[in-house]
Amino acid sequence: MDSKYDHREHEEKIYKNWENTGAFKPIQKSKVKSPFSIVLPPPNANAALHYGHAMYTVEDVLIRYHRMIGDSTVWIPGADHAGFETQVVYEKHLEKEGKSRFDFDRDTLYKNIWDFVQSNRGTMENQLRRLGFSLDWSKMKFTLDDDIVKTVYKTFKKLYDDGLVYRDIKLVNYCIKHGTAFSDLEVEHVEKVSKLYFVKYRIKDSKDTITVATTRPETIFGDTAIAVNPKDRRYKKFIGLFAVNPLNNREMPIISDSYVKMDFGTGALKVTPLHDENDFELGKKHGLEKIQVIDLKGKLTKEAGKFEGQKAVTAREDIVEKLKNDGYLEKVEEFTNSVGICYKCANILEPLPMEQWFIRTKELAIPAIEAVKRSQTKIIPKRFEKIYFNWLENIRDWNVSRQIVWGIRIPAWKNKTTGEWVVTDGIAPEGSDWVQDTDTFDTWFSSGQWPFATLGFPNGKDYKKFYPLDIMETGYDILFFWVARMMMLGLYITKKVPFKTVYLHGIVKDSRGQKMSKSKGNVINPLETVEKYGADALRMSLIQGAGAGNDQNYSEEKIKGMRNFANKIWNATRFVKQNEKTQEIKEFKNKNYNLKLKTIINKTTKYMEQYKLNQAAEVVYNEFWHWYCDKCIEDAKHDKLLQQDLKYGLKIFLKLLHPFMPFVTEACWKELGNNTLLTTSTWPNMNSGKKEKG
Repeated sequence: MDSKYDHREHEEKIYKNWENTGAFKPIQKSKVKSPFSIVLPPPNANAALHYGHAMYTVEDVLIRYHRMIGDSTVWIPGADHAGFETQVVYEKHLEKEGKSRFDFDRDTLYKNIWDFVQSNRGTMENQLRRLGFSLDWSKMKFTLDDDIVKTVYKTFKKLYDDGLVYRDIKLVNYCIKHGTAFSDLEVEHVEKVSKLYFVKYRIKDSKDTITVATTRPETIFGDTAIAVNPKDRRYKKFIGLFAVNPLNNREMPIISDSYVKMDFGTGALKVTPLHDENDFELGKKHGLEKIQVIDLKGKLTKEAGKFEGQKAVTAREDIVEKLKNDGYLEKVEEFTNSVGICYKCANILEPLPMEQWFIRTKELAIPAIEAVKRSQTKIIPKRFEKIYFNWLENIRDWNVSRQIVWGIRIPAWKNKTTGEWVVTDGIAPEGSDWVQDTDTFDTWFSSGQWPFATLGFPNGKDYKKFYPLDIMETGYDILFFWVARMMMLGLYITKKVPFKTVYLHGIVKDSRGQKMSKSKGNVINPLETVEKYGADALRMSLIQGAGAGNDQNYSEEKIKGMRNFANKIWNATRFVKQNEKTQEIKEFKNKNYNLKLKTIINKTTKYMEQYKLNQAAEVVYNEFWHWYCDKCIEDAKHDKLLQQDLKYGLKIFLKLLHPFMPFVTEACWKELGNNTLLTTSTWPNMNSGKKEKG
């Protein structure tokens, strides 16, 4: 053996051997304990892995452990077409070539993005291999595979037939730059210092005026009422009268509603139903006229008179100047408020009226809530249950329409003559009068069906054997985006929970505790870490010391320490190999040593079963370093009889360490003369005196 472990010499060869020997396929023998299944949260097919994806290590630790205890274990890999995300990446690619998405028709653009994604998928998949993830690659799935798409269509059709899908004109969160709407969950909110404009409105047939405070004077053209709180004594005399719009002289009713906050601004609210979500609800409640003054390109409509065609954001100051000159601008103050922005371009989102497809979610949420309350699905850490319940109990209808090309096109057709809409399971209605909706599904709608769709619902062998999944492991930051939606759709379609346990990991932040982002320039490439220190070092650094749901900071020193630990395992194996006797001992002759080893096995196994992976890693790390190496090996240097016991102890530790550090342990296992693979060997028996298989 070399004097030092070099991960570059071993990792690729070991992984190829695992894959070529079918080590990651489910055990087909009749004498298996039980099935154990995980489906990989599919990374975006268009891009390289980021540091968050390295947390898949949690899943691999569990998969390797359950494989070793004899379960028929499957870990299904996949890739997400990542609709909007991918289209944005591709548009940036086009920009570098001096082109845009508008240079192509729909079919050509879709094909171009398809080719772009397929050319990048291999990179992502090989990176998963580099990290040692023991995925069954024969079961690889993509969210745009034909069978997945068919399942998504059938789900949407069933929702529609059951009255849980409807089409309506509502205000949506719209990004002018990217040309698509978002669901409420996808909107990022930031604090912004804005200007608060105090604008006077004349009272019809009176010398009185009423002043409102607004951050958006450009929407005054769309005002159709002024609202005040019925308890506000300042305005009681105005309720039922009419105010005159200062920009177009429209007469507007002054209404009362308890929604209006008396202590904000002036206590009087201008109501613009088609450009503010709260105003939209007020408009419905009071039967107000709806007037659109900003279009999908962010420009003012004909309702704005001479300002028509101007960008709304740039026309603002011109409109303010007019209000000032006409005597309607009372004052301007600075104001800090929360605004919704596009999470990709950071532009402020425009609330705009659009006809979209919505899913009624309250009915779907009830079984998802009950399943967790009844412990049919357990959430780890338990503290996240409260957040899960709170979101589902206050859930709003889900806008699933996206105005992009890349994705699963919504299977709905409109009759050009009658305007009627029909939803199918993907097959176009007969006749030439039908035109398919150009929108695609929100990516979270298709990925919300991932557990049962990947397993071949309803008749697939894998579905019948492995559903529900044993565990869904993902970041706590997508508990709403994904986990809750998988629960809702899984229960709705299969009548079973999609997974028995949800394990939520924390976020890996930079060394200063800040979230990694390209804009901050603090993104760390996990593959560069693997190249420098090895996959085992990265994996162990992520697991040890970080319990479920807890964030952790990137620490190169910790990774270096785990690289040194890998070398410690290697050097211990060198010593044992150099001092190996012809007869292999099956237990320590020292009874105290046997008792100690049994305790270590028991502790590690208990923590693994309880999903306390960080504590399991801590036990095996400390005991190997400080007991096996510092005591057993050191004692053996002066006791030749004890040297015969070392190989037995080392094999136990290699097995206990394997789920966390699979490469170095597999390499050492081979160096000890084993002809079988460590990854398919048997987990140490808790009665340590018994012979271990393999």
